[in-house]
Amino acid sequence: MFSARLLLLVLWALLSLPALAQEPGPRYPSARPDQTIFSPLDLPAPNNARTADGRPGPDYWQQQADYVIDANLDPVTRLVTAKATITYTNNAPQDLEYLWLHLEQNIFREGSIAAMSGSASASGMEQTEGDGYTIHEISHQGEALALQVYDTLGRVELPAPVPANGGTFTFDIHWDFVIPENAKLRFGIAEFNDGKVYELAQWFPAMVVYDDVHGWNTLPYLGPGEFFTDFGDYKVSITVPRDFLVVATGLLQNEAEVYTEEQVARLEKAKQSAETVIIRGADEIGQNDRPQGDGPLTWVFEAEDVRTFAWACSPIFQLDAASLDGILLQSAYPRDGMPVWGKSTQMMRVALAGYRDRFFTYPYPAATNVYGAEGGMEYPMIIFCRGRGETKVYGVTSHELGHSWFPMMVNTDERRHAWMDEGFNTFLGGYSTADWFGPQSRNENEPAAFAPMMLIARQMPIVTKPDALSGIMLGLLQYQKTGVGLTLLRESILGPKRFDYAFQTYVRRWAFKSPRPADFFRCMEDAAGVDLAWFWRGWFFETGVLDQAVTGVSQPGKRRGGRIRFENLGGLVMPMHIGVAYEDGSKEYLELPVEIWYQSDRITHTLTNKKRIVKVVVDPRQRFPDVDRDNNRWELAPADEIPVED
Repeated sequence: MFSARLLLLVLWALLSLPALAQEPGPRYPSARPDQTIFSPLDLPAPNNARTADGRPGPDYWQQQADYVIDANLDPVTRLVTAKATITYTNNAPQDLEYLWLHLEQNIFREGSIAAMSGSASASGMEQTEGDGYTIHEISHQGEALALQVYDTLGRVELPAPVPANGGTFTFDIHWDFVIPENAKLRFGIAEFNDGKVYELAQWFPAMVVYDDVHGWNTLPYLGPGEFFTDFGDYKVSITVPRDFLVVATGLLQNEAEVYTEEQVARLEKAKQSAETVIIRGADEIGQNDRPQGDGPLTWVFEAEDVRTFAWACSPIFQLDAASLDGILLQSAYPRDGMPVWGKSTQMMRVALAGYRDRFFTYPYPAATNVYGAEGGMEYPMIIFCRGRGETKVYGVTSHELGHSWFPMMVNTDERRHAWMDEGFNTFLGGYSTADWFGPQSRNENEPAAFAPMMLIARQMPIVTKPDALSGIMLGLLQYQKTGVGLTLLRESILGPKRFDYAFQTYVRRWAFKSPRPADFFRCMEDAAGVDLAWFWRGWFFETGVLDQAVTGVSQPGKRRGGRIRFENLGGLVMPMHIGVAYEDGSKEYLELPVEIWYQSDRITHTLTNKKRIVKVVVDPRQRFPDVDRDNNRWELAPADEIPVED
């Protein structure tokens, strides 16, 4: 029973609350009238495959696709001819009646979905060119299989279902395609002063991911959404003219057959050297720098637990190498890239060491940087970069190397959730710049500097799939806003130590597995020990802005300290940092938690002292992305500038 005495105790408790009071006021209007920004997220229900604490559970499974490929490049005709044997392991708890393949070269066909929709132009596809893949044969144990092609996808019809829980199916496929001469999209041909560089990626029919969330992930290749594939082991043999050098995913298996004795010796030295070792210098090209003999050479590479395979080749490559923690680092570039590209291998060493020291160790035995047609693209153990300025080359190199973790190791779905790799690497890059150039005046992902971007018209949520975004919005949301958000979470909400532990836990739990957004959100909250629904909703799922304002001050009275009124005018909520200056010259810096906005967007904060207030500044150290700083200041009279000293 609610007695009169109990009522008096409740009233006394309310009147006795220190410092902070919340004034009645409506929450910011929401598209969901029954929810506020603090309500629990509407995430998929956890289960034994993806648990409530954000880890893969006891019933988690994923498929594997292993490839043995023999490929040949004719640089005169630009024709790539290849055969592959693909072994597919079905670890799902159900039989599979058919298989799906990615046929990504078909994006260049006239009439492709990407060409008709214009979406690929956001990724640099200038025009359609060629016929995509020509599939000459697809067979199982010598018997032909039917392949139904639908744009950039193909359905393989099977003689019998692939059994669940570890059943396998092996088939052969023979194809060719002409490398588009002008339509560069994550690979292509670049013309330099001395000749051409060829970059090959998304160049072979690859298994589509089948998982516990979407079944077959059959989103077409439109350009902005990069790729999503299963892990597997690769053995790839690449035949090119004798004067070419080849670099690729994986480790080269036949060095003595494709390098001279001197080059092999240099390469062995580089594997033990922190300093860059020249394997093939510019002055050596065409000067008995290739093994003696006639005809083409075949380069053989092997890689384990990778999600795809890419390669590059050229007769004009300079090649140098060094080592970090036993990892072979290489750079392949034409003479045009000098002198900056002569620093590329050391840039890789510095960037990888920084990522190692701050977050986690590089997961593969080799890494190669290539200067060619592609401005910046990542594949396992090999990255494609372009540019000649030191700032540009290091920035792109560092970013693409960051993809070694996201999504090469933590295998995210780039067709749906590009922010889970592009944004994560933008975040990592904000700390990497200082590794090469020295201390910076500010982080590249500084939230306060990003605030004006949040006022751009027709905003969309970060979680929008990339194919639905223009090129500008793709960069703004999937890269920048995500990178800024994680920086904000680390530096001003959780703190570096708490954030780093949670982020490292996420990487450890999902290494060589495939998380979805809910897994990331749950894992971060679980390892950090905090409810972040308000942050995920406001920053990732909605398009509101942050606008914290000081709306009035009452000076202290005989019985209480001064009172400051604040209002949250935007759709976002954040913790609030306040600088207060007093008439006696003293200053105070206060950090109020985000929970102050639980009940209302208007609050009053009562100070514990009775000093006369002369100035109040919201976010004086500019830690948050406030879009209107004109309403962040209240001043009674001139006073020393805030920020308050730490």
